[in-house]
Amino acid sequence: MKKLKKSLMMNKIEKYENEINDLKNEIANLKETLKSRDYFKQHDYQFLIEENRKLEESRHKIEEERNEVLLDNKKLAEQIEDKIDQLRKSGM
Repeated sequence: MKKLKKSLMMNKIEKYENEINDLKNEIANLKETLKSRDYFKQHDYQFLIEENRKLEESRHKIEEERNEVLLDNKKLAEQIEDKIDQLRKSGM
């Protein structure tokens, strides 16, 4: 009877040890998966930062060009007003 109990207990211990080893392996696999995902997250994050920087530069250039166009339009409008005033004064 003692041998049977001991045998059953040993079987349970072996079963639990196997489960523990399986769980340790699964944890190791999950850690590897997380590491690879972190790498991709970091890679994507760096890519997005770089793209954001490029877009900010483009936006800045476009704003400068828009401001130049607005100033040019204002100057042209003033020139047109001056020409119209000159034509009116000359009698046309």
